[in-house]
Amino acid sequence: MNKPFDWWKGGIIYQIYPRSFYDSNGDGIGDLPGVMAKLEYVASLGVDGVWLSPFFTSPMKDFGYDVSDYRGVDPMFGSLEDFKRLVSKAHYLNLKVLIDQVSSHTSDEHPWFKESSSSRDNSKSDWYVWADPKPDGNPPNNWLSIFTGSAWQYHQERQQYYLHNFLVSQPDLNFHNEEVRKASLENMQFWLELGVDGFRLDTVNFYYHDPELRDNPPITSLDKKNPALPATNPYTWQQHTYDLSRPENIEFISDIRKLLDEYPGSTLVGEITDDNPLQRMAEYTQGQNRLHMAYTFDLLTEHCDTAYIRSVIRQFNTIAPDAWPCWALSNHDVTRSASRWGKGEDAEAYPLIIIVMIMSLRGSVCLYQGEELGLTEAEVPFEKLQDPYGISYWPEYKGRDGCRTPMVWDSSSCGGFSEVEPWLSIDIRHLSKSVQAQNKSPDSMLNKLRRFIKWRNQHPVLLKGELHLLEGNDDALCWIRKYGDESILVAINLTSESITIDWTGDVLRALKGHGLGGKLQDSEIVIPAYQGFFAEIIF
Repeated sequence: MNKPFDWWKGGIIYQIYPRSFYDSNGDGIGDLPGVMAKLEYVASLGVDGVWLSPFFTSPMKDFGYDVSDYRGVDPMFGSLEDFKRLVSKAHYLNLKVLIDQVSSHTSDEHPWFKESSSSRDNSKSDWYVWADPKPDGNPPNNWLSIFTGSAWQYHQERQQYYLHNFLVSQPDLNFHNEEVRKASLENMQFWLELGVDGFRLDTVNFYYHDPELRDNPPITSLDKKNPALPATNPYTWQQHTYDLSRPENIEFISDIRKLLDEYPGSTLVGEITDDNPLQRMAEYTQGQNRLHMAYTFDLLTEHCDTAYIRSVIRQFNTIAPDAWPCWALSNHDVTRSASRWGKGEDAEAYPLIIIVMIMSLRGSVCLYQGEELGLTEAEVPFEKLQDPYGISYWPEYKGRDGCRTPMVWDSSSCGGFSEVEPWLSIDIRHLSKSVQAQNKSPDSMLNKLRRFIKWRNQHPVLLKGELHLLEGNDDALCWIRKYGDESILVAINLTSESITIDWTGDVLRALKGHGLGGKLQDSEIVIPAYQGFFAEIIF
């Protein structure tokens, strides 16, 4: 069955980190044929599509987010023919395919940068952000790299600094140059012609910089620090006024959307890291000529409770009521939610109910591989770290390797991921939560989530309806989803104690089939620990 053109609206996108999904050739590294081999499993979850993290040709200093060929598949992942076969099989299984586009920067091994850095007068001399030193030899301004230190690196041959918001080996492209914009769009079109259904745009608000290179002002209030980054990172001590989220960004996003509109059914989801993320989401998704949806780090924070989630929903409804969010609790950059939010909670019930919660919000959802199994953050000792970010900030921040360990398909020593030692060691605590083990149990988290997703997909109001937050229930999260003539009450209990809610409204019927244990008793809704309640109401 073909999906409608707006399949993404309320859809669930399963994020695959190819390096850690399944190793098909016995080298300890996941690959594209491995992804293809496991697509039936992904389809069995009831999700709408997959998002593939980078598999492009790369020196892998940042594990593929440093691209040296935007149209090539790195040999460690397979070939372009493997990718074509993957797309074909995904479409056969009625799964859409989104791929990462890392457009703001390249690898320093990209041919563009090699030419640009060779002189000040070559054909690509202005393709990257170059600037002269200050008279005393210091960098042009105070901009900082997310990966520590100045965002500027001196280049001996040009005797200039180049900008890098991330690693020194990831120079930033100059989007003030029309040829750069054109080349970026052509690279996207290449993949659209191969059948991809859209893009996850990495650091979508980083494309443009202030051409005057003005200094960023300092943060004046601690509560304004970026929640996506460790508090120990000096990057969080600046207001990023001039190095990202520049107004020119909007025009380029509109150009990308114009390209996508030539391919009906394709979609864009942007990653937004910003001092004011919800405002930026509203700006980047409004109207019909920008992003279809975006995600921020508001629910990827280190700590969370019902009051915080309620505040995010309230703020979203106020600041960005017309935006379409793509909610996520975990991804390849943050500590897994089962560990990050689930400290002291029931290790079996809590990971499921928080996914039920975000799948009941207005918006689309990204589900990160292993999240459906309830995997916790893996313990990776310093001597086995691969992530340059973690190595820089150890031990205060342990980096991103703990969420990137391989999928566990069975309980064997390598988790069924590979026949040899994986590139990143598997946490033995994960083996008991393997796909094989959970497939056998009707009451496993995996099977409970499958049932919930199947039930959710039968209720358009939960996919596309508006959301009205209900206040006054401090312990529970309550809202009403409304779509056309249908209204559904959602009540979620994220706590370890049963909650009773007084309800005086009209309940037409309590909904069944979702697998959760909340009940309506007279004029009270009783929700056991880590459970939820859904009912059709008059609203």
